[in-house]
Amino acid sequence: MRRIHLIVEYDGMNYAGWQRQANALAVQQVLEERLKKLTGETVVLHGASRTDAGVHALGQSAHFDTASRIPGEKFSYALNALLPPDIRVRRSEDVPPDFHARFSTRGKRYRYLFYDAPHAGALNRNTHAHSIYPLNDAVMREEALTLLGKHDFAAFAASGSVVKDTVRTIWRADVERRDHEVKLIVEGNGFLYNMVRIIAGTLRDVGSGKLSPGALARAIETGNRLDLGVTAPAHGLTLMEVFYELDERAKEFMS
Repeated sequence: MRRIHLIVEYDGMNYAGWQRQANALAVQQVLEERLKKLTGETVVLHGASRTDAGVHALGQSAHFDTASRIPGEKFSYALNALLPPDIRVRRSEDVPPDFHARFSTRGKRYRYLFYDAPHAGALNRNTHAHSIYPLNDAVMREEALTLLGKHDFAAFAASGSVVKDTVRTIWRADVERRDHEVKLIVEGNGFLYNMVRIIAGTLRDVGSGKLSPGALARAIETGNRLDLGVTAPAHGLTLMEVFYELDERAKEFMS
């Protein structure tokens, strides 16, 4: 048996998230069905991140085991010939048998996009969350810096989360503007269920004046979800990259 690693891009609007489900179509199911058609095997695909319904990915990481003799780098070409146009395998490769797409991760990068304008956009409606109110990106940028470092992010988990350890380390939290687009980039060693969307929603509320600055710091201190803003819509979120090695800046925060 060989282990194959995939980097997958997908538009999440037509899927009930990454993880296979009994009553809805998920990205994992589509890929597994195409892999079975390609290899003749019942393949189990292990993903690095269980993205929610409507969430996109540019760099989802996944692996599977196979007895197929197809060269590792050729799986991307063969799969893309079978996949729908809203799912694409960007890269495929052989990896050692001890590699695990989920358990070998050292961190992840997420992006959240807002579009602040009086009217919602037509072309970006599936990738940007609309804000009818102007967003003060400078205030949002300063607020986001609160996230940096190792903190207990218990207040940032959606109800229903069953994770016992809520301590995470964030080493990047940037807010940038280009015309009407306001972009949030966060990187860290792990994220709780809906954590990035809760961060994005809080920053939007601070940037629009609905919440006073310091909301993130208060929530970290109190552990109270009510100190934060609403959860931002799923379609503004994209999983950009999964890290298996850390750069120097991340290492400094993790030390």
